[in-house]
Amino acid sequence: MHLDLNLLTALDVLLEERSVGAAADRLHLSQPAMSRTLGRIRKATGDEILVRSGRSMLPTAYAEQIRGEVHQLVTRAQAIFTPSAELDLSTLDRTFALQCNDVVASALVPPLTARIAATAPGVCLRVLGESDSDVDELRRGAVDLRITDQTTHPADVRSEIVMTDTLAVIARRAGDPFALPHVAISRRGRQRSRLDDLLEEQGLRRHVVLTVPTLAMALQAVATADLVTIAPRTLSAGQLTPGLRAFPFPLPTPEIPAVLAWHTRHDPDHAHQWLRSLIAETLASVAS
Repeated sequence: MHLDLNLLTALDVLLEERSVGAAADRLHLSQPAMSRTLGRIRKATGDEILVRSGRSMLPTAYAEQIRGEVHQLVTRAQAIFTPSAELDLSTLDRTFALQCNDVVASALVPPLTARIAATAPGVCLRVLGESDSDVDELRRGAVDLRITDQTTHPADVRSEIVMTDTLAVIARRAGDPFALPHVAISRRGRQRSRLDDLLEEQGLRRHVVLTVPTLAMALQAVATADLVTIAPRTLSAGQLTPGLRAFPFPLPTPEIPAVLAWHTRHDPDHAHQWLRSLIAETLASVAS
């Protein structure tokens, strides 16, 4: 019996994504090629694996049964075949998925991309937005590295604080930031955040008239109307357009950490170690 480990890898991704198109993107294949691979998996297992349900696909009972074991096998195989020799960045051919919010991405990604291109031109970086299951995505391998403000993680997730930031009031002119309407930044559309809890402890309250998912949209609104927004001072500095200024936040607030997190299985991975160091160095240069 001839075994093809590529089928096992493809099966693992198909069971995670539950989509032929999304699995094709993850594996850098065309959708027809991914469909043919699914056909080979069905033939090898004697099971449909994924079945159509409306516009989506659902795993069969057998697929659900083997899902965890398949992922463990793929993870072990990757560890076995990961070379322990010295890393050659000039020939490294690999895709990394980095998850972070748009504020971090806007400050980090341009200089990080330039550094990667200069030292490892074969590396591709996929930048993903935050989700509600960030730790699970690290465990599943859908995300290689995550940047968050959370300082506590499960035992199987490593983390390192790579920079800290402070809050700033961004407006067109100086003045009482609580006398003007506010633009809140929330990818989920929430008007309240931990910031509002801190303000209420000081007897203050901001009047939110607009909620947007990204810092860029908030800055556009502030630049064209008599509004203010509150954002990390250092990370947002590069996005300020002419006419906008960052003023110190008028109250003492805790520093905002930028925490780099990854799953423990990547600890011995030389390429992963290189990218972790490069991200830390790049954020340190942004902070300085």
